[in-house]
Amino acid sequence: MSRYSYRNRGFDFGDFEITKREILASISIIAVMLLIGVLISSKISEHQLDANEVYNKVVKIDNTDLFQYGMDTNVGNAFVYGDLVAVDTVTYTEIGGEYMYIEKVKEKYTKHTRTVTYKDSNGKTHTKKETYWTWDRVDSEDKKCQEISFCGITFNSNKIDLPSTDYIDTIKESSHIRYKYYGVGTNYIGTIFTDLRDKTISDNTKFYKDKNIEETVKQLESGGGAIIFWIFWIVLICGCVFGFYYAENKWLE
Repeated sequence: MSRYSYRNRGFDFGDFEITKREILASISIIAVMLLIGVLISSKISEHQLDANEVYNKVVKIDNTDLFQYGMDTNVGNAFVYGDLVAVDTVTYTEIGGEYMYIEKVKEKYTKHTRTVTYKDSNGKTHTKKETYWTWDRVDSEDKKCQEISFCGITFNSNKIDLPSTDYIDTIKESSHIRYKYYGVGTNYIGTIFTDLRDKTISDNTKFYKDKNIEETVKQLESGGGAIIFWIFWIVLICGCVFGFYYAENKWLE
């Protein structure tokens, strides 16, 4: 059986009714929001084109001498490809090894309760309390190396955003307490996009792991911004139209 019925004045969905006047008004709402969306999307595309032009015109460096020269002469924005290496390393004695960065997460096996709703064989609704256990994060600490080397030149470790951590190991202290370890290795290869100025690079420069300069440029040139915007905007339009239909629009009568 249909969940809605058609009437002369519109569609009746039970909880709310959509009239012909509301349908006509919603078409205007959609048209206006699509127009606004086109304007915003064009601005996003223009910004991306400007950025792409910058990416293609900047200096591209893949050796230590040019890297140092660029910093000494304030060359500005540049792509630099090279090895990212920990000058000093950190670790926790209980797991050993060497890392640029390491995190120790304490987890506790914790008892929780929740209310569950269910129906019996007769269709009657009941509720009951259910117990379950989970490992919950309760504390953490970390260590980070002081210096790193990129493309043969040493910097403070805060100059470059380190690659994401990988799981290392889990050590149980007891049946209810355990420690999980995550770390960043000591040697990677990849590309940075940074500002070469005042004999150094920008703070918190992003590192594109396992990507050469051409691959990094291609990633940064992707036009994903406009696509993401349109997905969001279409969902917003649908939400606005549904809200309009759901409201009592007596002013249209």
